[in-house]
Amino acid sequence: MSEKIMKSDEEWKSLLTPDQYRITRQKGTEQAFTGKYCHFKERGIYHCVCCGNELFGSETKFDSGTGWPSFYAPISEDNIRTAEDESFLMRRTEVLCSRCEAHLGHVFEDGPLPTGLRYCLNSAALKFAGRMKPAI
Repeated sequence: MSEKIMKSDEEWKSLLTPDQYRITRQKGTEQAFTGKYCHFKERGIYHCVCCGNELFGSETKFDSGTGWPSFYAPISEDNIRTAEDESFLMRRTEVLCSRCEAHLGHVFEDGPLPTGLRYCLNSAALKFAGRMKPAI
């Protein structure tokens, strides 16, 4: 696992857009169907927008119909962590970046096989990087 990244609120504010800060550092969310990765189909890796940690690969992305990018498995269980979230009078499981503690979204147990999980994430918490073509 990568070394933890700790920054002050002022440092995060200087590095992130207002939406990215609100979502990742203040546990916000974006409106359904508005995120740039909701219907995105490119092949590659989704990283944490705050620290660059590799989180999810496009091969595990699926259309959940919920309005947020959804994945059935992270690249590595070590790259994320979960925590109980009882905000808004609901019980949910929050998904966080294990490296910088950025709020990414929530995970639910109604996803497809092989895991049965649906990691429902905010586009603003992610940064996409396409895969490099293999050298010839």
